Amino acid sequence: MKILICDAFDSSLPEKLAAYGEVFSDIERLAEANIALIRSKTKCTKEWIDKAPELKMIIRGGVGLDNVDCDYAQQKGIRVDNTPEASSIAVAEMAFAMMIAMPNQIIKAHNGMKAGEWLKKQCKRTELHGKTLGLIGYGRIAKELAKRAQAFSMKVIAYKRTPVDCEYAEMKSLDELLSQSDFISLHTPLNDASKNLINSETIAKMKQGVYVINTARGQCVAEKDVAAALESGHIAGYAADVWEVEPPEDRTLVETKNCFASPHIASSSAENLKRIGEIVEQKISAFVS
Repeated sequence: MKILICDAFDSSLPEKLAAYGEVFSDIERLAEANIALIRSKTKCTKEWIDKAPELKMIIRGGVGLDNVDCDYAQQKGIRVDNTPEASSIAVAEMAFAMMIAMPNQIIKAHNGMKAGEWLKKQCKRTELHGKTLGLIGYGRIAKELAKRAQAFSMKVIAYKRTPVDCEYAEMKSLDELLSQSDFISLHTPLNDASKNLINSETIAKMKQGVYVINTARGQCVAEKDVAAALESGHIAGYAADVWEVEPPEDRTLVETKNCFASPHIASSSAENLKRIGEIVEQKISAFVS
């Protein structure tokens, strides 16, 4: 069995997988690979798959499979899998860190201090306590975020196209969530319904001064509409770890005031990479046995 590691995984993974065959990271050897391990960077398009005639399995370390042409892979007899259970804590903690940082003016205060500025009067803070958090999507990550928000005495509401029982949140319609939330965090997979879900029309339904966090998918947001809402002040802050194009080619949103930006690192904690590696090993062991 030949195992190609295409993207960044825990450094211990190659040694662990050596028991199942030859492990390598040279993408030029894609044509030899029986199993390909990917994360977000590699896009398994039809053209990419056609370059891998010996491929039997693709495992994406992370949540979602929108960077894999699953239908074409299935036609070619390639099994496609991922590790959605691994990343919940890492991504929830990142979303929560963003939610704390924006209203507390942490970046502005820090940069001011580094520049020799004393921005005490300019850094007006607001608390999370008593505010309403709206979760668009309610899967593993959103549930972990809801638990943490409740610990800060926030009211948590959630929208999901197919409503579910929520131990940590109250289900609402999308319009109710948009109009009631002080903070909105996206946790929906990318599909036809969620693409550009946050746009000028849905932004108009939000509270003035809302904060929006996106650790889901960049394409769920119409970036120019968010930039305009930041400029007008309708959105007080937008924090994103994911972008329509990665890295962003159009930097309009990244450079807009009150945009808090990070380079798709939410799932890259050391602990999560180790969890992903453990699950990948289990899936390969089951596949080859």
